[in-house]
Amino acid sequence: MSEPVAYVLLFAAGSVAGTINVLAGGGSFLTLPLLIFLGLPPTVANGTNRVAILVQNVGAVWSFDRHGVMDWSWIRRAALPALAGAGLGTWAAIRVGDASFQRILATLMIVFAVVMLLDPLRNRIKRRAIAADSQAAEDAAPARLSGVAFSATFFGVGVYGGFVQAGVGFFILALAMLAGFDLVKGNALKVLVVLVFTPLALVLFAMAGKVDWGMGIALAGGNLLGGLIGTHLTVLKGHAWVKRVVVVMIVVFALKLWVVP
Repeated sequence: MSEPVAYVLLFAAGSVAGTINVLAGGGSFLTLPLLIFLGLPPTVANGTNRVAILVQNVGAVWSFDRHGVMDWSWIRRAALPALAGAGLGTWAAIRVGDASFQRILATLMIVFAVVMLLDPLRNRIKRRAIAADSQAAEDAAPARLSGVAFSATFFGVGVYGGFVQAGVGFFILALAMLAGFDLVKGNALKVLVVLVFTPLALVLFAMAGKVDWGMGIALAGGNLLGGLIGTHLTVLKGHAWVKRVVVVMIVVFALKLWVVP
């Protein structure tokens, strides 16, 4: 495949992935295999994907802040613990072999596809959406998780996000729902946390020579567009259709990762 065609394909895939990432999460389960199929070693694909994630979340945070949703105190309570964890996760990702990372990614993709089919967050999301009509829900603060537990869980989120990134949005959204955030604030929290820890992960990957900047920038352009689109869509808009398409694509990519050496 020629380089221009690959870049166009990456831009298109980034647009889809960026939208999915902001709405819920899991877009990297589409872009990571694509980068691998375009010829990048799995660990280099993992680092290259962070270029797009960084750009996407810059746009998403700006958009959420422009709509008056962003609470910057979340940096102290959630993003900084995640940043500490991301350093550890990225260190592990850089040192794992390409074959091992590819198998881990394929396994995570199958698990993610099963979780999407079961859709455990859907009822909670519906309840939060209904509750959002009340002023009390609008002003809700973390209630079900203590401050210490809230921060500690985000350290774990950072470890996972530093290692693979793919699917980390679902972990953050689940924690936000448990903490009592409504869906809009949960998504705003998610993009802020990822924006804070991604620069560290990207720098570490780049220092290890595991970033293809050309492919990363092409993918980032699409992710930026998708991230901006995602902030203007509701999570349940087209939920069932999007879920079916994403699950099919993830399963196909996962099976290919298992059989491609």
